[in-house]
Amino acid sequence: MNLKHALSISIGLISIMAMNGQNTQEQETAKSIKEIKEKFNTDVPENILTPSVVETRIGTLKFFDGLPSKETVTKVYDNLDFIRGVETFLNGIPATSIEGLRLGFRSAGSDNFNKVAIFDDLLDSNPFFLTGNTSTVYALSILNLNEDGPMVVEVPAGTGPGTVDDAFFRFVIDMGGPGPDRGKGGKYLILPPDYKGETPEGYFVATSPSYVNLLVLRGFLVDGKTDASKKMFREGLKIYPLKDKDKQPAMEFINVSTKEFNTIHANNYDFYHELNEVIQREPIGLLDPELRGLFASVGIEKGQPFNPDDRMKGILTDAVAVGNATARAILFKSRDKEAAIFKTGHWEAGFMGGNYEWLKNDGNGGRYLDARTRYFYGATVNTPAMVLKMVGLGSQYAYAMLDSEGNYLDGNKNYTLNIPANAPAKEFWSIVMYDPQTRSMLQTDQEFPSISSQRTPLVKNEDGSITIYVGPKNNAPKGKEANWLQSKAGKGFFVAFRLYGPLEPWFDQTWIPGDFELQK
Repeated sequence: MNLKHALSISIGLISIMAMNGQNTQEQETAKSIKEIKEKFNTDVPENILTPSVVETRIGTLKFFDGLPSKETVTKVYDNLDFIRGVETFLNGIPATSIEGLRLGFRSAGSDNFNKVAIFDDLLDSNPFFLTGNTSTVYALSILNLNEDGPMVVEVPAGTGPGTVDDAFFRFVIDMGGPGPDRGKGGKYLILPPDYKGETPEGYFVATSPSYVNLLVLRGFLVDGKTDASKKMFREGLKIYPLKDKDKQPAMEFINVSTKEFNTIHANNYDFYHELNEVIQREPIGLLDPELRGLFASVGIEKGQPFNPDDRMKGILTDAVAVGNATARAILFKSRDKEAAIFKTGHWEAGFMGGNYEWLKNDGNGGRYLDARTRYFYGATVNTPAMVLKMVGLGSQYAYAMLDSEGNYLDGNKNYTLNIPANAPAKEFWSIVMYDPQTRSMLQTDQEFPSISSQRTPLVKNEDGSITIYVGPKNNAPKGKEANWLQSKAGKGFFVAFRLYGPLEPWFDQTWIPGDFELQK
């Protein structure tokens, strides 16, 4: 008997045994239901009855006349707590992501509204920062409306895309180019959720549902340099409480370029403590009762100490591990058809479903939970300007996690990527490489693991297209060395393709970037 024949027989026997086991279980269930029905005066529908023994994915569940046994009660409650622990992780990521940013920038010296963290020399791969870009000058500050009251942000003219997000990473207001000042500069007033005073004139006004808010401003490069944006922010950006408008505190700009610090939420049990910190600090109205109820079911409730016993701590430790794995599957290997941007290829949407409020099918499908988890596990900043069709304004994003054959991008291999001629970006386009572990920039020998049409001396092909070469060593042909992005042997990677000021060919898909192709 050959091996192939033996394997066929073995597989056949296993299948028969499984079918026999299923048949036996069905027979026992039918017998149990029959015995239960005999104890009623009327004919009871079978679909409302519970057999004495039920086989499930969490094991055997036993009942006496529908009453769960002691062992079953323990088993299902452990499972319920586990499920809610997983769901708390998946749904709590937006809140802990803001908290991670707050803690990270505080550790870098930006511990007050007027101490702005600025990337004078661009964001490099030293800090852990979810899918940041290397092509704009970031200026960031954390506002605390509970401590300081209504806050004024004076945005200088020339500011690029800017946004304020609340403590659950929900959009509050845009500033700069896509904001109501349209890049001409202006005064913005951010009101706390419980504000009852008068609203003065002369401001672009927004009310935040939370006390803590993230302010993110971007400045464009001029001639490939950061000088103009650094000067713009340092001379023109003002942040102060409304009550101090006549005696504004001095601004301080902390250059965090090349610094090492972490802004990413925990992926272990510490996650629940980070979430609890947010829930305790923010007003009760930050979240709806359903979400508050989910978090409370694992012990995270406003006004109450979070101190789970050993049993619950063990369950939550397991739950966060499964939750983390689930988030990684949702991000890196989506099963959702809406993840794809184009009809062909493997480029995927940053905002799956195309809605910054994470509403599915214009709200008919409710909250698009996997889309929200997917975005915030991999990225930061939430604004309509990154989603809506705003020709020549805002920005658009696409991810590539897979090569043309549908396999994860591998740092050991060499790839080519074709960017067709006339990329539809009014400002510029860029490609940045990221590490799948940290979802931050890939750390290689290149200071900036990126290519930008604005500052990289790219060499074009005869037809105007650009071929990008990716590999652990420079795999570009002679004369095109500048077109190389370095991967790292032994590590995976993924990339984000950005267009600032996207043009019509991007939206009507008459222009499509190529896939990552294994270099022959």
